Amino acid sequence: MKLNELRDNAGARHKSKRLGRGIGSGKGKTSGKGVKGQKARSGVALNGFEGGQLPIYRRLPKRGFVNPFRKVYAPLNLGALDQAIESGRLVAGEPIDEAKLREAGIVRSGSKFDGVRLLGHGALTRAVSITVSGASATAVAAVQAAGGTITLLNPPAEAPATE
Repeated sequence: MKLNELRDNAGARHKSKRLGRGIGSGKGKTSGKGVKGQKARSGVALNGFEGGQLPIYRRLPKRGFVNPFRKVYAPLNLGALDQAIESGRLVAGEPIDEAKLREAGIVRSGSKFDGVRLLGHGALTRAVSITVSGASATAVAAVQAAGGTITLLNPPAEAPATE
């Protein structure tokens, strides 16, 4: 194969529609922009602008609260973990941590995740020693029932006792 023989796959690139090239092209004269007005000009971005009417995002009430410091965890189901061990991407005898899970491609890596949370969907058929940021109660019970151990990096806070 030579550099001059390299081609994109069929359908990978669309030819751009040539605008303003005569009436027969279907996109001549005004190039599909209608006539005159602000929106016919270049460099116009009118997202949310409603012609002076109060925009819908200002008419509707704001509700709730979004915590900017919230933790977002990458989910990992027991079934996916068992399947990864079965396929040989992970070894059940070795300790499994979040770095190994990312390396094996079982959980998505990225800066938007603060760790991995083990969830109880699916079944675990072998004993594993796993260290994750968090886990659901059903996942912890399933790992222990299979004879494994689970270590939580961010254990849930104890609820204060009320008298």
